[in-house]
Amino acid sequence: MARIIVDEVHCKGCGLCVTACPKGVLALDDENITPKGYHPAKLVEPDGCIGCSSCFLTCPDVAITVVK
Repeated sequence: MARIIVDEVHCKGCGLCVTACPKGVLALDDENITPKGYHPAKLVEPDGCIGCSSCFLTCPDVAITVVK
């Protein structure tokens, strides 16, 4: 089963990964704020991740790692 890891130190909450995900398993974390003041992306439906790497490829800050 695939999953993603979001590096909250580098994620600026731009939402590009959320838009790029074909399965809709990502969302911005409204309950968490990083030290820089951003709401980072998070995996909200772990069982739905197919490991396509669309989120990784669209992240301008290279804050996502895809684990297959």
